[in-house]
Amino acid sequence: MEYRYLGNTGVKVSALCLGCLTFGRETDETTSRQILDRFASAGGNFLDTADVYSLGASEEIVGRWLHDAGHRQQIILATKVFSRMGAGPNDEGLSRKHICDAVEASLRRLHTDYIDLYQVHCWDSRTPLAETLAALDDLVRAGKVRYIGASNFAGWHLMKALATSDAHGWARFISLQPQYSLIVRETEWELIPLCQAEGLAVLPWSPLGSGWLTGKYRSGQEPPEDSRVGRAYKRGDDRWRSRENERTWGILAALDAVAAARGKTQAQVALAWLLAQPVVTSPIIGARTVAQLESNLGCLGWSLSAEELAQLDTASALRLPYPYDFIRNAQRV
Repeated sequence: MEYRYLGNTGVKVSALCLGCLTFGRETDETTSRQILDRFASAGGNFLDTADVYSLGASEEIVGRWLHDAGHRQQIILATKVFSRMGAGPNDEGLSRKHICDAVEASLRRLHTDYIDLYQVHCWDSRTPLAETLAALDDLVRAGKVRYIGASNFAGWHLMKALATSDAHGWARFISLQPQYSLIVRETEWELIPLCQAEGLAVLPWSPLGSGWLTGKYRSGQEPPEDSRVGRAYKRGDDRWRSRENERTWGILAALDAVAAARGKTQAQVALAWLLAQPVVTSPIIGARTVAQLESNLGCLGWSLSAEELAQLDTASALRLPYPYDFIRNAQRV
């Protein structure tokens, strides 16, 4: 297992982060513990969950495992706050009240007295940003939270948050958890350069494009019924159908070619591409079974060549919109 610094901090985290979204949902507690055991035995020390995952069940499973296995000091534990956790009018969002209530509930479920990385799960347009950041700073000063991060922010959201924290001397975000993969590269237009300039760790969620980069799907064929995309098709979810296009099939063809040449799976190649991006710290991998985790761990210990990276970059390239295209063209020599 390779370890990388978590942004500009002195904390080292494993190059893969285990996402615990499936725990208590598709994956029962026994299997979840087996997945956690295997990840830890492979050298993984970075776990990511959220209070809203199965309405606390994911945190509870992780917390019991941490307590029973005695791993708390070795694990860098990340969770999130924002989503609705009850029927009350203040049971969601990033108000001081909800943050303070939510962190206490997460600490109880996780069987710990501190959270290594506490992340706001989404931008909250209804709460003053200063209120949110002041509350998070108080948690850091109280020792309940050691670092703070953001997820699902636009570029201006993130930069405004960093500037506000700096102006008040508050703890600043040290990481961003964005959607980022060969399928979703819009993140590169503004968020990735911003994180690089400000020294933030990038922790990509959905690094396999919600299953599209696993080799399960083929042009002209219905997706398997037991797959994530197959289940979405049955529900008539148009978000998934929008990815059924020539660019996606071109990415999958390039993945197939590289994977076949290297004797790897498409998912392993997709993860290796992310690991090769200079600003990426730890892609967040999910697993419903130990076998899925085992397969994903196969992205470690090797790297793509410059030619292979270029092949994947070309297949997944997006046309730049304004003003990014104007800026790039204006600066060409």
